[in-house]
Amino acid sequence: MGRIADTLPVSRPAVSQHLRVLKQAGLVRERAEGTRRVYRAEPRGLVELKRYLDTLWDDVMEAFRAEAEKEGEGG
Repeated sequence: MGRIADTLPVSRPAVSQHLRVLKQAGLVRERAEGTRRVYRAEPRGLVELKRYLDTLWDDVMEAFRAEAEKEGEGG
């Protein structure tokens, strides 16, 4: 976490908390290397996140289309 925390404008406890949440969500993996923790992205979790975000984007675009059609009909 040290290298990650050193590059961010937040405290080490905040970085630790964010990494814990990402780990619980299945977006990162953690492994011990001596006294250090090494984190890496979890591809399967990221695929699921992308799928979820794509669904949100599809919903937004559908709502935009519906509004545009309403405006085109005068209303």
